[in-house]
Amino acid sequence: MYEQQEPSLRIGFDATRTRVVLRARSGLESELSQLAARIAAGGQRGPLTAEIDLDDFLAGISELGGWTDAGVEWENAVANLVNGVLDDAATAERNLRDEAAPPSGISPDDIDSLLGPVWSGNLTDFQRRDIARLLSLRHGANFSVPGAGKTRVALAVFAAMKEQGHVQRLLVVGPKSAYEAWEFEAFACFKEPLRTVVMAGAPDPGAEVLIMNYERLGRSVVALAAWLRAAPAMIILDEAHRMKLGASGTYGAACLALGPLAERRLILTGTPAPNGARDLENLLSFVWPGHGKSVVSNAVGGGDLAYASTVLRPLFTRTTKRELGLPPFEPKVRYVDLPRLHREVYDALKGNPSRRSGDLESLGKAMLRMLMAATSPALLAAGTTPYEPLSYQVPPLEASPDDSLHALMQNLPQHELSPKYEEAVRIVAGNAAAGRKTIVWSTFVRSIATLQQLLAPHDPAVVHGGTQDREEEIRRFREDPDCMVLISNPATLGEGISLHQDCHDAVYVDRDFMAGRYLQSLDRIHRLGLPPDTETRVTVLVARGTLDEVVELRLKEKLEFMGSILDDPSVRQLGDLQEEGPAVAGMDAADIRALLSHLDSPPSNP
Repeated sequence: MYEQQEPSLRIGFDATRTRVVLRARSGLESELSQLAARIAAGGQRGPLTAEIDLDDFLAGISELGGWTDAGVEWENAVANLVNGVLDDAATAERNLRDEAAPPSGISPDDIDSLLGPVWSGNLTDFQRRDIARLLSLRHGANFSVPGAGKTRVALAVFAAMKEQGHVQRLLVVGPKSAYEAWEFEAFACFKEPLRTVVMAGAPDPGAEVLIMNYERLGRSVVALAAWLRAAPAMIILDEAHRMKLGASGTYGAACLALGPLAERRLILTGTPAPNGARDLENLLSFVWPGHGKSVVSNAVGGGDLAYASTVLRPLFTRTTKRELGLPPFEPKVRYVDLPRLHREVYDALKGNPSRRSGDLESLGKAMLRMLMAATSPALLAAGTTPYEPLSYQVPPLEASPDDSLHALMQNLPQHELSPKYEEAVRIVAGNAAAGRKTIVWSTFVRSIATLQQLLAPHDPAVVHGGTQDREEEIRRFREDPDCMVLISNPATLGEGISLHQDCHDAVYVDRDFMAGRYLQSLDRIHRLGLPPDTETRVTVLVARGTLDEVVELRLKEKLEFMGSILDDPSVRQLGDLQEEGPAVAGMDAADIRALLSHLDSPPSNP
């Protein structure tokens, strides 16, 4: 009886699905060694086994053409992923050659027939355009600005894929603040609402749409993998910039492990490259393993961002604020000078020896200390609680020449009012007198508590990570005519809330290096639905001769990069602040160099 010969080469995933395992038949040790070396050095694990990172395997997949022995056996998940990546790469190349032609024959006019009778949601012209582009690719990325309806577009892509029989279920990973939008849209856009479940324990086997947050993702990979294998599925990462660290981050590693199990992958974010090309590489590596990382690296490597934008454009869709018809706005920077004692303490803090440490955690702490000190060095002094506000003396007391710098730092509010707080109070008071509400942004909770005390005449609402009644505070800001100011930090309120109907003024008491958070916080008051005559006013406070100026420069560079890649002039404009006369987080290598340069610079003259 004829006995079937064992395959000469088996190709499959390892347990994490971030590496490809090659297993050769006995007698082919030399051939496997040569093949593994051609694809990626150092991948061989034994005479007949090699493990290669997924990106490296896909980048070097052409080397398999040199395997002359018959009988190569592919694991289905690997074969499907490879075919999807190569198909999308070919489609993107065709789109580059002929941008006038509808991609793969799909035009916005085809969308109604593709969605089928189950779909009932209204779609704008730009949403139809985005859906057509995403359906032309097996996997995709939507980098549209907030308010463009990315959630509805994503559900439409899922509906079309479901109608064609490609997928049956959808896994949505996103922040908790996005749950409500997904649940509402899944109900409103279908004649028979999708069975939508927010994952609490184990995945619901009957869910058509399963929603969960990034924080739970790492410990749920095994259960989610089983859920994805049970039926053809699509994965959507909402606010996908949260996994921008890729395999080196907890969120990214979990996403990359689950991605190959999905028939369709889609990412949604308005800020895909908040710190530069590496962020974009990691995001597109989830969508197109191998191809995504290499195409970004090759496009950006030459330094011509206009060329890079042209190369990358077929891989994503983006609706800009200009396309939404939003009235333009131009943030202003207002410089303030540090008073004499404040300057003396700040320059002394710059001499902290931790600046010379090679430890990134120490550098991050040094950065946060200097940002706090630019507002008020007293914020660094220990309080009875982390939320204890600074107590300012009115009128201020004269400082004794015998006071130590440590004593000055602790007692500075008795001698000088922070110029940033003074400007913030002045701006809010002027806006309140004109009947305009203001949102005041500050990174640090103790600074927020201090601002709450200083702005007490305007009945402030306050939201930070420790706020228990967040919804009530936001409701009060929106509805209470006496509440004229909301004080918050971008880490807490930068996503998932719309304030544009009630507030058109913002003040940044401080900013950190996180460009994505800055853009998202701006979008709280500048988004779809604004009347065309709305005046949006944003003021950024910068203390001269402090780390504030370094942050301003680095944010400008980051937004210039992102805006160029996305071919969106409005993003570049937000980094180019116009000067107005007086009236950690997130650091990359260039941020660290800028911080060290600032710490090593000579003291400013008071």
